[in-house]
Amino acid sequence: MATIEGGRQQNMGRAVLASLVGVLLLAGSALAEDVSRQDRGWKLEPGVNPPSYAVIEPASSNLNTEALVLTCEPAGDRRVLQFQLYLSESGPLMPVGADPRTLRHDPRAEMVIDGHVYPVGMYFAEDFVVLADAVTDRVPSVSNQLLDSVEHGKTMVLRFSLLARHDDKPQPSFDGEATIDLGAAHGGAAVASVRRCVEPEARPSASAAFPQLAQADVRH
Repeated sequence: MATIEGGRQQNMGRAVLASLVGVLLLAGSALAEDVSRQDRGWKLEPGVNPPSYAVIEPASSNLNTEALVLTCEPAGDRRVLQFQLYLSESGPLMPVGADPRTLRHDPRAEMVIDGHVYPVGMYFAEDFVVLADAVTDRVPSVSNQLLDSVEHGKTMVLRFSLLARHDDKPQPSFDGEATIDLGAAHGGAAVASVRRCVEPEARPSASAAFPQLAQADVRH
């Protein structure tokens, strides 16, 4: 299991989750009832070009998740993109109603985009989990191949193997799942906009306002 150390979890958890995801949830006050595809789509950082993040809610999930954030992060002398999966409650990522004592020591995850499987690493912070298929200057990052699939895809399914079994029953391949409607609202155009934040002429990353985030260390 990998963790992310430093001030990152406090700052991103409060700055991004509270201000951005909070606005997202307020905007979609009928979440528990009938949410349109427009409401479920990517929400971009307002008033900034290019935006440094986009937020989207799962269309369905059996996990304690709030939202998935695609965000621009510093990595040495460049910027990279990360997926950050924010939790709806304090504690570890797990299926709703699961016993935390049954969590595996070696969880694994994959993204399935329109039937194509992409294994991803999991890096745990206090109130979010970074999902990445590459590492740049010790910072978890998302490859261009995966970003291309997200930008042009219709449906993303996040699958997790999180729970350990201590009986004779066979271990299921995955016990947690969240479905993301990539085609909702702005769809691929929103992802393309955020991808521009890694270009040399683009603005500083979302974490630039919190210098300690750039010092966050990744430990395997």
